[in-house]
Amino acid sequence: MIGKKPAMGWNSWNTFGNNITEELLLQIADVMAEQGYKEAGYEYLVIDDCWALKERDMQGNLVPDPEKFPHGIKAVADYVHNRGLKFGIYSCAGILTCAGYPSSYDHEFQDARLFAEWGVDFLKYDFCNFPENADCVNRYHIMSMALKASGREILFSACNWGMHDSWNWMRSIGVHMYRSTGDIFDNYQSFMSIFQSQLEHLSQSGPYCYNDMDMLTVGMYNQGNVAIGKPCTDNEYKMQFSLWCLAGVPLILGADIRTLAPKMKELLLNKELIAIDQDEECRPPFVVSKRSVMVPVENREDAIEPLRRVKDKLFTFLKHVSGNEFIIAYYNLFEEEQEILCTFADAGIPYACGYGLAMKDIFTGEDLGVIRDYHRVSVSGHDCRLYRCRLVPCNGYRA
Repeated sequence: MIGKKPAMGWNSWNTFGNNITEELLLQIADVMAEQGYKEAGYEYLVIDDCWALKERDMQGNLVPDPEKFPHGIKAVADYVHNRGLKFGIYSCAGILTCAGYPSSYDHEFQDARLFAEWGVDFLKYDFCNFPENADCVNRYHIMSMALKASGREILFSACNWGMHDSWNWMRSIGVHMYRSTGDIFDNYQSFMSIFQSQLEHLSQSGPYCYNDMDMLTVGMYNQGNVAIGKPCTDNEYKMQFSLWCLAGVPLILGADIRTLAPKMKELLLNKELIAIDQDEECRPPFVVSKRSVMVPVENREDAIEPLRRVKDKLFTFLKHVSGNEFIIAYYNLFEEEQEILCTFADAGIPYACGYGLAMKDIFTGEDLGVIRDYHRVSVSGHDCRLYRCRLVPCNGYRA
């Protein structure tokens, strides 16, 4: 059944924008099928905005751009299906899409039937050009009903950017995943602010309806449609991908996977990280601590105080996963290396309980043995450390 776990796939927007073609999608399908992405769980290939003509036909149907898709959308969907993948398409709840193409407002049931005829398995449904006097909740509910009446099982990916507190009602109207933020851009500040903005809402994400923190920019290196600001480092991309996995949200790739750097491909296919995202319990992470640090002021000679307190720059998370195991994750938002302390009592494991944690580094595979009472680790600037842990009864003192 669709939606039981966070969706995984690829979307055209981050890299290609309006430069999408039939040939491109067939090439992406081949890479997904042949280079390990499908086996890793990435199953949806989704075309975003700009696939249609600027006008509907005489029957009111959406029309694929014949220059971009000379064989039509159904032919692309059939090819994707033949490669063992699922096919997704884009529309919008407003009068026009974000790029100014015909949208599905007042055409919901007609468009849903057409998508089903084409073999669509996934609908991304945006929120641009929405009439001021229209009801947002009602319009998304109409499309939910239209998809269910279409005769085909279609994953409903609602994208209203968190407007009208969408985390409070998206599950109740039958949506499978919902965009809860503005658009992501390919820089550190963008993805980090998106994650932090959703910390208090991740508990409203779970089986059959997941909070969507937007498509990943991992491996783009400022090449493509969302290239704004300073390019990310490899460590920052590691932070982004692991944060999305830790949050248990959809993993929709946005980079050109045909030319992806080997290190980035290895990251996106990391079985340990994907297992965290796809864990059957689908629990959000628990914030163990958000620590402040005293740092020198920039103009120290003119300052009244030589140090200033910087808040919420060192994060420690604990995530419950299946099999009575846990993930402990450390994130350093400073540019310089920092030491981060996790006091186990803050994670529900006081010293007097008689248990410690057997810890294994997810990135290196190093077995740390059994740690008791606290764990202290150095983390490079804009980097992270993740450990898979299990409770172990122990006697005596800290290992």
